[in-house]
Amino acid sequence: MRMRRMLGLALASATLAGMGAVGAVSAEAAASPTITREECTAQGGQIVLIPYGGERCALPDGSRQPLT
Repeated sequence: MRMRRMLGLALASATLAGMGAVGAVSAEAAASPTITREECTAQGGQIVLIPYGGERCALPDGSRQPLT
């Protein structure tokens, strides 16, 4: 019985560690892509200035992307 409990704990720990790694990869994939001024205006977006944040492209779908 003790061996099954230890195996269950090890498996649960490995699962949680795997979720942490997947979360880090997902966060990297979810990072905002950059866009050029030309691409922004071609997609119907507007260039907006964010104080202390630089320029961003505000797209019609409501998302904002940093400019390159």
